[in-house]
Amino acid sequence: MKIKETPLKDCYILEPTIFEDERGYFFEKYNESTFEKATGLNGHFVQDNISKSSYGVLRGVHLQKGKHAQAKLVSCLEGKVWDVAVDLRKMSPTFGQWFGVELSAENKLQLYVPRGFGHGFSVLSETAIFSYKCDNFYNKESEGGVLYNDEGLKIDWKLPETDIILSEKDKIQLPFSKENF
Repeated sequence: MKIKETPLKDCYILEPTIFEDERGYFFEKYNESTFEKATGLNGHFVQDNISKSSYGVLRGVHLQKGKHAQAKLVSCLEGKVWDVAVDLRKMSPTFGQWFGVELSAENKLQLYVPRGFGHGFSVLSETAIFSYKCDNFYNKESEGGVLYNDEGLKIDWKLPETDIILSEKDKIQLPFSKENF
């Protein structure tokens, strides 16, 4: 497995080594020891979540705040998504910056999104099944987020605006500002 830095502090892409033959393929999706040695970060996860979405669905930008903050290791098990991480840690040198990467069943990449980051994705294929490994348990009262089309962040979701499908919650998230985070 290759673990690659992104432009955002503490945010990593995990690229598996894939072994293929006439029967199919095999790869190690995650190894806590390998991850911790490569990054110096705690890679222990306690909750797994799966979502299924259709083309145009945009989920995000979400985060858990305070003692319920979550780091996530995300991947796309079926289909293709544009995955985005936003650094919302005030003291970080990359505060207010975002990074995007295509995750798909074909490329088998994963993105590690640290605690204090916002996270979201848009579905680029007909449907997508998305996996989230979380290092802390979900807590509804600790939910937070950033407006997906915030003018200051200028996130490119790789979709025409007319194709974007949002939940009611995502339509009313806060704009990005230092005061909100």
